[in-house]
Amino acid sequence: MTQADPLNLYGETFDSRFLLGTALYPSPQAMLDAVAAARCNIVTLGLRRQDPQNKGGENFWQNIRETGCKLLPNTAGCKSVKEAVNLAEMSRELFQTDWLKLEVIADDYNLQPDPFALLEAADILIKRGFKVLPYSTDDLVLCQRLVDVGCQVIMPWGAPIGTGQGLLNKYNLRALRERLPNIPLIIDAGLGAPSQACEAMELGYDAVLLNTAVAKAQQPALMAKAFADAIDAGRAAFKAGLMQKRQTASPSTPLIGKPFWHQK
Repeated sequence: MTQADPLNLYGETFDSRFLLGTALYPSPQAMLDAVAAARCNIVTLGLRRQDPQNKGGENFWQNIRETGCKLLPNTAGCKSVKEAVNLAEMSRELFQTDWLKLEVIADDYNLQPDPFALLEAADILIKRGFKVLPYSTDDLVLCQRLVDVGCQVIMPWGAPIGTGQGLLNKYNLRALRERLPNIPLIIDAGLGAPSQACEAMELGYDAVLLNTAVAKAQQPALMAKAFADAIDAGRAAFKAGLMQKRQTASPSTPLIGKPFWHQK
């Protein structure tokens, strides 16, 4: 989208509503090409890949710098509050940013966020000055509590990470949008097709974050462009105002003034 429709997160504005992950690509160049094709302003980076304690992964970090995008480090793989908080502090020192995608995972099977640990970790990190973007389920009460402790952005899943299942619970997602009208909501995880990203934006979500669907495509850059176009289209459709669904047919061509002929 254009600057006339910026994405506002924690007081900063971004032209793009597409956030892209940097893992799983077949090569660093494929990742760079995908980021460029996605027209995104923000990319995520798994801290464990960087080995923060030993300042590893310098070559990969240099590739990220070359994109010109804002970095959103994440705590993927953390399973406890202590682990997530410690990794967040390391990331702030290593990358010189207080932005953080907070993940605290409870279950290895579906990579579901731990709602209790997530809330506790978010509370601690916000009090320490982090700008926390929590990866959560689509549970309304959890998302409300995250807002209560100071999160200014919420990132509910569409489906479990890497499944490509799309928006599994549209009722919950609509409820979140309706009940948190002033909070930026970003669909994070589970999208597998551009049409699913478009649908998320049509629901009124503010942005989409994904990784696997692009990184594992046969042509990552082309898929990134497809998602970027779909996100823009969905946002435009939401702003234009989607028609309401009907139970009965309604003619699209008015009958008044329509010519007709009598057969002899």
